[in-house]
Amino acid sequence: MPKRAIETDRAPRPAGAYSQGIETGDLIFTAGQIGKDPATGEIPGSIEAQTARAVENVRAVLEAAGSGLDHLIKTTVFLSDMDDFQAYNAVYAELLPEPLPARSTIGAHLPDGILVEIEAIATRR
Repeated sequence: MPKRAIETDRAPRPAGAYSQGIETGDLIFTAGQIGKDPATGEIPGSIEAQTARAVENVRAVLEAAGSGLDHLIKTTVFLSDMDDFQAYNAVYAELLPEPLPARSTIGAHLPDGILVEIEAIATRR
């Protein structure tokens, strides 16, 4: 099955050797999206603001592939501090449509003040 790289200027550009997303068949896989504003490069200080921006970045990559948050199947979320779980979870639940995707949340060492990173798998519309 062929694959196609997804690119959008509505999400941060890759900081390394990876694609913002890959589309293959009816599936879209996003790279981990952080709470970085693609226009300014700024990363807000709070877990709530970073979660909201990371979700918007996931949305941008999915929309560039012709999908959206309503087609999410699975997310994997990395938190730099698991004590932020309740705050991130509240924002996440508010922004994602029902039915919520399956999800794993993992404590991770994230660089440069990054508090949350979200990667996703979705279907095409």
